[in-house]
Amino acid sequence: MYFTDRGIEELEKRRGDDEVTLAWLADQLRTYVDVHPDDENAIERFATWLARIDDPDDD
Repeated sequence: MYFTDRGIEELEKRRGDDEVTLAWLADQLRTYVDVHPDDENAIERFATWLARIDDPDDD
């Protein structure tokens, strides 16, 4: 188990039944980067990965 799995497990436990929009998620990611600017690159990579997850040309 990776250390980050703990956060993912907590998210699933606390919010697993919530329904959210991608617009809400994007807003939360922007807020996170505002508070934690050193993590901007990781959030940018994650958001790009999510945006392209189903793109067959982006392997």
